[in-house]
Amino acid sequence: MSDQQDWVKIQREFDAPIETVWQMWTDPAMFQKWYGPNGMTIPVAEMDVVVGGTRKICMEMQMPDRTMTMWFTGVYKEVNSPTRLVYTESMCDENGTIIPAEAMGMPPGHPDITEVIVELSDNDGKTAMTMVHVGVPAGTAGEGGWVQAIDKLGTMLAQS
Repeated sequence: MSDQQDWVKIQREFDAPIETVWQMWTDPAMFQKWYGPNGMTIPVAEMDVVVGGTRKICMEMQMPDRTMTMWFTGVYKEVNSPTRLVYTESMCDENGTIIPAEAMGMPPGHPDITEVIVELSDNDGKTAMTMVHVGVPAGTAGEGGWVQAIDKLGTMLAQS
């Protein structure tokens, strides 16, 4: 039995108003600027940010011999502006058809559908953020990717 948590949890405080941080998570053009690990770009961010709305994201990395792409889809379960955002996330093809996690090289038992929970609170003009990705184990490459993305988000907010 492993002591590994089956979720990633990242907490940060940003020197930016809560509405600005909310926009970074919910405006496709803003989301594209920071999301993904270092070296990845987001050429597609389709986001219908309403309860029941869908999202489809493409992460892309230019490699010497090819372009690597990864597609993700999900459904918004909670949208409480500007404090709470909950959505599902699954690997998919470019048409949004869910692909089993194991077929994408994930270890056996990795869930096909995970859940991202973003909670924001105002802290005297700054924003406290807690992001939990349930179904992505702590200490994995998934956590590393989130840390890099949140670092990019922090850098963008500091420059605005």
